[in-house]
Amino acid sequence: MTIAVRDLSVTLGGRKVLDGVSLDARPGSWTAVIGPNGAGKSTLLRAVLGLRPGLGRITVAGTDPRALRPRRRARLVAYAPQNPALPAGMRVFDYTLLGRSPYIPHLGREGAGDRAIARDVLERLDLGGLAARPLEELSGGERQRVVLARALAQQTSVLLLDEPTTALDIGHQQQVLELIDRLRLADGLTVVTTIHDLTLAGQYADRLVLLSAGRVAAAGPPSRVLTREIVAAHFDARVQVSAGADGRPVLSPERP
Repeated sequence: MTIAVRDLSVTLGGRKVLDGVSLDARPGSWTAVIGPNGAGKSTLLRAVLGLRPGLGRITVAGTDPRALRPRRRARLVAYAPQNPALPAGMRVFDYTLLGRSPYIPHLGREGAGDRAIARDVLERLDLGGLAARPLEELSGGERQRVVLARALAQQTSVLLLDEPTTALDIGHQQQVLELIDRLRLADGLTVVTTIHDLTLAGQYADRLVLLSAGRVAAAGPPSRVLTREIVAAHFDARVQVSAGADGRPVLSPERP
């Protein structure tokens, strides 16, 4: 599904957090939203879902998700926040099953089909053996995969992921991002993520959108956005930019 954002502005607490932001994500693509702290990255994802009030045009497959009731919207777009609430004592399987909530009638219960979908998602993410484990007993990488499992159980074609690698070591970061990429390619998902690590963003995303002070400062393929000059101007950082084995940019800190 195509995501289109035009001239989106969001004001919170009297401060304009987003100012005239536009973004396009083609079906099956991966767009990474990058930028310094406080640039408005998380606010952008929440605004697309209508979780933050904003002015501007937003469409997902031609429909404005903000105009939909929450249950209908959850069938269109799946969202994984940066710090999701993980209820103590809840099992991995039951948490994943929450992704089926948009399809379960009010005052009803999940059916055999819903449970089968949850089991299938857990198997695809190599979590089947953890289905009965309480959430608080999981490692950081396992928790990130379980949060992704709940989103995938919604069976949407669009995934909005806010910092899916936060607080993970480099090995778990790679595992999570490789998993997202495999699922995207296998299922034709349209993925939009915020991501802090610029090299990881450049390695996995098809397109980058750089936010700075609430505006789009640069957008395009990673090689065009992750340049020495752009990083210096918006992150106040000295880096060397080289091409990896596949031609994608790799950033290395440069000492003064």
